[in-house]
Amino acid sequence: MTQSPYLSLRHAVRPAIFAHQLLAGDQERAGKLVAECEELLLLTRELLKATGNVHVLEEQSGPEPGGDPRAQLLDAYADAGMIWAKVVGSSMALAAALLEQNKWDEVRRLASFFQDAGEMAVAADLRVQLGEAVWDAYHEQLRHVNPKMPPAEIQATIQALRTLLREVPEDFPDRNAKVNFFLRPLAASIQALMSRQNTEISYDSRVGHIAAGGVAKYPDIVKISLDELTTEFEAIVRG
Repeated sequence: MTQSPYLSLRHAVRPAIFAHQLLAGDQERAGKLVAECEELLLLTRELLKATGNVHVLEEQSGPEPGGDPRAQLLDAYADAGMIWAKVVGSSMALAAALLEQNKWDEVRRLASFFQDAGEMAVAADLRVQLGEAVWDAYHEQLRHVNPKMPPAEIQATIQALRTLLREVPEDFPDRNAKVNFFLRPLAASIQALMSRQNTEISYDSRVGHIAAGGVAKYPDIVKISLDELTTEFEAIVRG
């Protein structure tokens, strides 16, 4: 019989190891997060017991007295599967608690655990939740991005967009296109700053091109475009 992901000891215990690390790292952590971790540890213990029962039944040469060996094994698999489902659900609840505290790296780790365990849909859902949380964290700041920003706001916008590209998962829907949307007003602000300071614009500068919307249709190069704008801005700041 093919072994399912929830019957792999290596995969089954990774969320529990993670929960232990969270608890050990901060004993004064908020009660909600502690409760989610403890629930996950309890469910993992039940999962390991159910998984062990599967292995025992697989290795037995015959059925228990009065029992059908195939039926017993199928029941054991079902028990392990149902508990694995509870482990997944508990992990999702833990992820929600972590996102409330902006603990993005921890949620990314949970997504990686489930990706490795073959739970692609769960991993994808966690990455979407992570992406939404990061966007929400910067929504108010990005709402004020405009073509006439002073240097301090230009710097803050660059840092925010860099953070989004770093923290929002690459497979988050339209991630690059959404970041790319802010490059035009950012470039326009840098161009205006260069004009006010009579900064000499190099022949290969793309600030004007980006400000005119020249990269609007090419979200795949958003990081390159942002790096170019950052270099131009930092050159102005250094004088």
